[in-house]
Amino acid sequence: MNNLSQVAEIIKGAKRPLLCGHIMPDGDSLGSVLALGLGLRRLGKEVTMVSSDPIPEVYLFLPGVEEITVGHLPERDYDLLIVLDCSVKDRPGPLVLPLLERDLPVAILDHHVNDHPFGNYNYIHTRAAATGEIVMDLLDLLQVDLVLDIAVNLYTAIVTDTGSFRYENTTPGTHQKVARLIDHGVPVSKLSNLIFGEQPLESIRLMEVALGTLELSECGQIAWMSITQEQIQRVGAEDQHVDGLINYPRKIKGVELAIVFRELGSNLVKVSFRSKYKVDVNLLAGTFGGGGHVRASGCTIEADLAKVKDEVLKEAHRLLRGC
Repeated sequence: MNNLSQVAEIIKGAKRPLLCGHIMPDGDSLGSVLALGLGLRRLGKEVTMVSSDPIPEVYLFLPGVEEITVGHLPERDYDLLIVLDCSVKDRPGPLVLPLLERDLPVAILDHHVNDHPFGNYNYIHTRAAATGEIVMDLLDLLQVDLVLDIAVNLYTAIVTDTGSFRYENTTPGTHQKVARLIDHGVPVSKLSNLIFGEQPLESIRLMEVALGTLELSECGQIAWMSITQEQIQRVGAEDQHVDGLINYPRKIKGVELAIVFRELGSNLVKVSFRSKYKVDVNLLAGTFGGGGHVRASGCTIEADLAKVKDEVLKEAHRLLRGC
């Protein structure tokens, strides 16, 4: 594993870096890519930013988001691939995977637990509340000014991955960084409304359907919802509108572990986990080949929805002994 100064030196030496986050991009992934991409352009680098998956509607306000190439990889002579907010080989998505077979150096910046990142240069800081915090430290090392466009992206990265600073990953250092961003002009109220205060009608309709599937264990500590592709299509929603639904079972008084089962295909299910105090959901997700954080993680399982639910709930009950 490298320290951040070593990774900064590698990035300094690159002239044509390619930046990407992970599939199904969230606020931290997008905010980190954009903040670093815009910062490196200020250093005179020929930056390309890509995403395998579409940008969720809620993040289309981000400064520079129109600069991200979605769905295809521009043909350029890249000299460094920088992967943000993920360190597992398949997480950047199909757009970037072919590059990993080339002789192209890879630098990874991430805060998710992973003892075996795939990069040539890896900086994994699991105590960072968001990858946006790591990018902010990196930009300081690179002596890039936190102009407003960069600050807005960094704030978005941090505020989304901390749940508006409600999650236990929030530290004094998190607040100190955010204070700096506000000093640089970040409009907190406006961004809060754009990110958390508005939802498309399709999201509300999907929430109604999802809540109709809500189930609770006999002990009252596990709550889960199931969402099929048919349900998503029936209300005119898209996969991006599933984001945030897991917060509803998590809010139930007495619930320690919340789970959302999301059908991606006939034999493919994405499972999201959230816990409050006791359960290490990174370990739970790891049982099924996934991972993430202690209180927020996920995995993707190749099986039909009924079988996935059965297997995951058995393991969840085992972890919550006596439940």
